[in-house]
Amino acid sequence: MRRTALAALALLAAGCMSDAPTPTDSARLNAEAKGARYLALGDSYTIGEGVPAAGRWPVQLAAALRLSGVPVADPQIVAVTGWTVDELDAGIDEADPQGPFDLVTLLVGVNDQYRRRPAEGYREAYRAMLRRAIAFADDAPGRVVAVSFPDWGATPFGARDDRPRDQIAAEVDAFNTTARAEAEAAGVAWVDVTELSRAQGGLVVSDELHPDAEAYAAWTERIAPAARAALASE
Repeated sequence: MRRTALAALALLAAGCMSDAPTPTDSARLNAEAKGARYLALGDSYTIGEGVPAAGRWPVQLAAALRLSGVPVADPQIVAVTGWTVDELDAGIDEADPQGPFDLVTLLVGVNDQYRRRPAEGYREAYRAMLRRAIAFADDAPGRVVAVSFPDWGATPFGARDDRPRDQIAAEVDAFNTTARAEAEAAGVAWVDVTELSRAQGGLVVSDELHPDAEAYAAWTERIAPAARAALASE
């Protein structure tokens, strides 16, 4: 599993544009300085709880895009472990990122589900957050990529929760179905990493809950095509 995930990321980075030259270190630095602007919004999964900064999936995504010939700067990340959608909203106010951005990713909702908040309240908050993400993308929905949140019940931490495994899975699916419907209604691309996460239950950091860098490498492979399309959109 671990070698497969790393190999997949390597193939993604090196092979997406097989005729593109491999960037030199100086070219990489130039891409980081002058590349497309990228804003990543979310919670613990976006900030990469427990992994080094280079292991976070938005950072891996930017690196993979550069290596495939798409110049993009390292992401500006607005995310804190434990944030719900409304807490992300307040966090954005505090961070005050300055758009427009060429790419915006959004992954949030697991803490709403974990805290047993009602799904309809999540729908309204997520819909508003999508509007905010689109505004950061210069009002272009095509530049926004929404990502599902993983099934944390598949982890060792999840196995110790007082909710049965199948109940957690059903709740996770219900929230993600809501988010997907809202994203598609808004014209935003949707990427599902939930099923992938169910096969990655053991790929976690020391808290036995959050994915490790190798798990995020597989997420990056899933997200990269949508990110490339977003960066190519008008």
